[in-house]
Amino acid sequence: MKTPKTESSVRKVWLPKTVAKILVEHKKSQEEMKEILGDEYYDFNLVLPMSNGRPCEAQVISRALKNLIRTHDLPDVVFHSLRHTSTTYKLKLNRGDTKAVQGDTGHSQSKMVTDVYSHIIDEDRRNNAALFEQAFYGEGENAAEADSKNDTKKLMELLDSSPELAAKLLRILSA
Repeated sequence: MKTPKTESSVRKVWLPKTVAKILVEHKKSQEEMKEILGDEYYDFNLVLPMSNGRPCEAQVISRALKNLIRTHDLPDVVFHSLRHTSTTYKLKLNRGDTKAVQGDTGHSQSKMVTDVYSHIIDEDRRNNAALFEQAFYGEGENAAEADSKNDTKKLMELLDSSPELAAKLLRILSA
């Protein structure tokens, strides 16, 4: 709708396969809507327009996010905080490769990625303490191992409490 803010705003963004599949399906439904509305569909070649093709206003996105948060009892956040979260977890998952994350965020300086968009995660700090304990004192399991055991225990409790879910999981694993 308008020219990008900077040259680095025009970039290739690598998406997880799951997100790409969702967007392909969404594009199919968009094409169906174009056929149904014909000349009344305003095609601006947008990824997430209104149902008639027109651009989405920020209030529409904010309202939809608030609804999602309320419906699923999620922490109250603003839409832009998803950018911070994404950047933080990309840094975490790739062990701090700021240049790779900088390519996704489009910032001209990698310092912006680390200073503004990355956040300290208590889980990582706890894991650092456990790794330190293990490396220097040779005792205990690291936090990742403890979390894994805890997650497995929670999953087993959930499956025990829901035979339908257990059956569904079994069908999925058997397929």
